[in-house]
Amino acid sequence: MLLLVSCSGKTEYSSYTSIDSHKWFSNNKIAFIVNNTDTISKKNVFINVRNNKDYEFSSLFLIAKIEFPSGFQVIDTLEYEMTDTEGNWLGSGFTELKENKLFYKENVLFSEKGDYKFNIEHATRSIKDIEGQLPLNGITDVGLSIEKVTK
Repeated sequence: MLLLVSCSGKTEYSSYTSIDSHKWFSNNKIAFIVNNTDTISKKNVFINVRNNKDYEFSSLFLIAKIEFPSGFQVIDTLEYEMTDTEGNWLGSGFTELKENKLFYKENVLFSEKGDYKFNIEHATRSIKDIEGQLPLNGITDVGLSIEKVTK
């Protein structure tokens, strides 16, 4: 019980957005706004994804953008494995719903005070989805969490 309490104390931000009908279209950008007042402590940033058995791929491609209070932007293209080599779902959960806590930024220092805007969109495409018109099935929620790095 002590371990759970001490680990949860370092989470500074956590929020999820539900995906309508578990169909995530590529033009549906998920946005989070995080107010930062701590310009000294290093943080780990995670993208959290919940998926069910309807997810069709072994990996997930995302485009993530951070906009600093000053307007400076950082854009990353990310790839995450969603299954092991034998096709078993990664992530936690005992039911068909799996939760994946994916490292996005490690030991980052948010040096500006103010609102940081995070945008996440998927970039996973199938042969059938040449123009991004088909949804990514089976993604139920997308979240963002930020944890203070403890030594």
